[in-house]
Amino acid sequence: MILSDEIRKKQSIQKMKEQYEYYKNVPERGLTMKGRPALTQIEPEKVGDFVLLTVRDPLCAYANDPAKVIANRLENAEIIGNSGMFTSYTGSYKGAKITVVSGGSGSAEMELILYDYMEYTNAHTFLRVGGSGGIGDAVTPGDIVIASGVVREEGMTKAYIPAAYPAASHYEVVTAMVQAAETLGAPYHVGTTVSVDSDFVGGGRPGVGGYLQPWNIEFAGVYNRAGVLNGDRESAAVVTLSSLFGRRGGSVCSVADNLCTGEKFCAGSGHNYAIDIVLEGCAILNQMDEQKKLKKKPYWYPLLGKESE
Repeated sequence: MILSDEIRKKQSIQKMKEQYEYYKNVPERGLTMKGRPALTQIEPEKVGDFVLLTVRDPLCAYANDPAKVIANRLENAEIIGNSGMFTSYTGSYKGAKITVVSGGSGSAEMELILYDYMEYTNAHTFLRVGGSGGIGDAVTPGDIVIASGVVREEGMTKAYIPAAYPAASHYEVVTAMVQAAETLGAPYHVGTTVSVDSDFVGGGRPGVGGYLQPWNIEFAGVYNRAGVLNGDRESAAVVTLSSLFGRRGGSVCSVADNLCTGEKFCAGSGHNYAIDIVLEGCAILNQMDEQKKLKKKPYWYPLLGKESE
């Protein structure tokens, strides 16, 4: 059974359905075109266990569409969806079946991708991989931030759940990404990311003509003092919706500059490391999942693999 059908059967969900007078006017599983989910037009049966969410971001200095760039690193990669808005490929990496999808930036764009993938497939792990701006004092261009959690300063996720709900990356994801970073010798940090909607004034950067308001100039200092490491526009969406809908979520971002320390922008700085870490991390997660199945355990822990030796 598809996980979304299990969610739909929950008594509390059924009560919401009964109370909503317009529910019958909306297709229960969203819009479709020629039998496929309309927004991504993926072939659901070809989606991998792991889904990497990328943005067509010029600041990451991709030489091609990011989904294609990462797909070139996968074995037997094939395109499984192209809607004009989103492009998806599936292949494998060291035994892990991985799908990578590219699209526009921001929380709202992530919602569209996540809906199709979470409604129509049982993909269990969703990972944001992309670029970001530094905020923390120790973060420099070329570094990688593995998010342990995300501050939800964007608006989309608040339509799903109040702001008090934590956007916490799954501990297995964080563990695997740290192991991957260590194995690769990558410069990395683990900590909190903040996601915003406005990439300029909402993130503490001047708008057109240097436009700023008093609340804009407080943003960077507030989160720097709070120990937040970096800022982006997508991580909150991926981590929050993964948690809400029974998946593992996480975020691995390269850092291209630092607003608070004055480190200057360098396009694509460290981004190859971000891709390497996510791919290696998926392979490690896949091994962790196999250990859990072998031992019939719901959660991975450090001694689990050794206990099978």
